[in-house]
Amino acid sequence: VQLVESGGGLVQAGGSLRLSCAASGSIFDFNAMGWIRQTPGKERELVATISRSGSDTYATESVKGRFTISRDIAKNTLYLQMNSLNPDDTAMYYCAACTGYVCHQVGNYGHWGQGTQVTVSS
Repeated sequence: VQLVESGGGLVQAGGSLRLSCAASGSIFDFNAMGWIRQTPGKERELVATISRSGSDTYATESVKGRFTISRDIAKNTLYLQMNSLNPDDTAMYYCAACTGYVCHQVGNYGHWGQGTQVTVSS
């Protein structure tokens, strides 16, 4: 599967963005799909995940209540709605597929897209 992210950009603190991830293959081939972010000099952080069935979602503590992961089955597309953004959310955001069984570990994600940059100004 190939994943292509879009929707990043520059936004002021308190603003919103919606990231999209279009998949060339079926996202149902994987146990979960997720959004991962990385800032230079910091470790990759698993931001949010959604299970194959769509019934289970996960969000890291720092984004709970602000970010929502979802998907459109018909469009084979994954989304990340980001609200109340703050400068700490500045990062490159990647979507990826869980290729393992423990999908709350970033190391189990593969098929990464090229990423989309999110920059939040104060």
